Amino acid sequence: MCGIVGATSDRNVVPILIEGVRRLEYRGYDSTGLAVVDGGDTPVLERLVSTARVADLAAQAESMHLEAFTGISHTRWATHGAPTPDNAHPHLSGGEVAVVHNGIIENYEELRDSLKARGYVFRTQTDTEVIAHLIHACWHGEGGGDLLVAVQRAIAEFKGAYAIAVISTRERGRVVGARQGSPLLVGIGDHDHFLASDASALMSVTRRVAYLEEGDVADVRRDAYAIYDAAGKPVERSIIDVEGNSDAVELGPYRHFMQKEIFEQPRAVADTLEDIATITPSLFGPKAATILPEVDSVLILACGTSYYSSLVAKQWIETLAKIPCTVEIASEYRYRDSVPHEKALVVVVSQSGETADTMAALKHAKALGHRHTLAICNVATSSMVRQTEMVFLTRAGAEVGVASTKAFTTQLAAQFLLALTLAKLRGRLSAEDEDKAIDALRHIPAAIRGALALEPHLIGWAQQFAKKQHALFLGRGLHYPIALEGALKLKEISYIHAEAYPAGELKHGPLALVDADMPVVAIAPNDALLEKLKSNLQEVRARGGELYVVADLDSHLTAGDGIHLIRVAEHRGLLSPIVHVVPLQLLAYHTAVLRGTDVDKPRNLAKSVTVE
Repeated sequence: MCGIVGATSDRNVVPILIEGVRRLEYRGYDSTGLAVVDGGDTPVLERLVSTARVADLAAQAESMHLEAFTGISHTRWATHGAPTPDNAHPHLSGGEVAVVHNGIIENYEELRDSLKARGYVFRTQTDTEVIAHLIHACWHGEGGGDLLVAVQRAIAEFKGAYAIAVISTRERGRVVGARQGSPLLVGIGDHDHFLASDASALMSVTRRVAYLEEGDVADVRRDAYAIYDAAGKPVERSIIDVEGNSDAVELGPYRHFMQKEIFEQPRAVADTLEDIATITPSLFGPKAATILPEVDSVLILACGTSYYSSLVAKQWIETLAKIPCTVEIASEYRYRDSVPHEKALVVVVSQSGETADTMAALKHAKALGHRHTLAICNVATSSMVRQTEMVFLTRAGAEVGVASTKAFTTQLAAQFLLALTLAKLRGRLSAEDEDKAIDALRHIPAAIRGALALEPHLIGWAQQFAKKQHALFLGRGLHYPIALEGALKLKEISYIHAEAYPAGELKHGPLALVDADMPVVAIAPNDALLEKLKSNLQEVRARGGELYVVADLDSHLTAGDGIHLIRVAEHRGLLSPIVHVVPLQLLAYHTAVLRGTDVDKPRNLAKSVTVE
């Protein structure tokens, strides 16, 4: 979602600020901007914004020949106020203070009224403008003209989540940052230092970073930096060398990043499973051998695509380990009364590891008394990874497309390993079954490649779907969550209204919607529910519905009038959901391409949801 970059250096920081936010474009945004302290004899703040792309911001800076040694930049995903030039960050106060902000200030109305009474004029609809004015007011009052003190005074009045970076005309060569509930880090250079919400923004200038903890304030100067905790005391935070490619992710031969990432899934799953020769608790970190044998139930917290992967995991855990598993939508979990259980394992699942709702749910679970926590995540340096006892890192690599694909399949692989581990610890996985499971996992990348080979058939399906406004997805058992994921992908990027149901629920309501204009996608693996599913499909055909069936090679289904059929590999047992989701990803992708939508950056959505 929103992204922050700050820099102070003995060289021109404008290219660094622009490159930083360009590297954060994949998170999703609807405006971008920067502010710098002009290096003249009389310092002034220069502010540039764009409601187009970062490339437009770069063009503006180039046309102005803009140069500066201190500045901040931002990509904004609108919450308070429409994506307009006025509402774009940075926000200024008094011509002296500029602020960029991720998060939401929940008491902004109260603060705004107080600041209006003190003579401040508001020009935007955002909650962020109160930050700029409040820091300015503190700077001229109790802050005593010191930017660090002014920020510390101001944040004491905030309620909500924030990561901010602040510069001023009176203190050139200084950027002050603070965080509470949203990530922020210091980038460490030789004669320059940086702030960023994501380490990837700084890969072109440094790999050495120090992550701020909750309540920290960072005072960043060209040759040094200092970090203070919520009480205002100086603290040391560990310096980490971040791994990653400093080069921007390139499309190569693909038309969109989503298409590229769909085709990267065999490699991503293989990398996630690399070198796993036996099922052992150590897969989940050094503490797992002590913790996992105590576990007698599992609670999984996740949102969106990660929630759907977790619905599959629930069935794997209960089938293999024979222990109860509950899956909760993270954004709802902390707003209801729930009963904690000290022997439950709380699993949080997130591609970015910064998902605000999931992070808040994790914090709530801990506050309730849950002791055992595990993160399944794709980003080793994320906040989530640092806040759980155990970790399993998927190895999907950078995922740029907003609609998640390879993160989903690698999450499934990770959660299957968790189910196997819990089963083995409970004596429910024999040596023979363990060998069979590992062998089956090793064959999944090849099975995914087989599903990818069906792309030409999916393009044909997409030509029909692109004309529609609604679609229905059906699945049973393990494949109902895959139907949910398929519907989500279609609606996310093609803007076609799509819903998913357990196929057995058709006659309990959704069948009323079925007609010739409502394509129905069914996932038909050759499992114990196949015959039941066939009956459900006949219900659709009897009402004139057009069926699009994703079946196993050995499902014994036949194409015919109104029944379109593609076949993936022979049934992969419990692992078949990982294979069956791939055709649904391709269907959504090619439908969106035919409808001319912005596939990688669909409207109103963001890659990393960092606000509640």
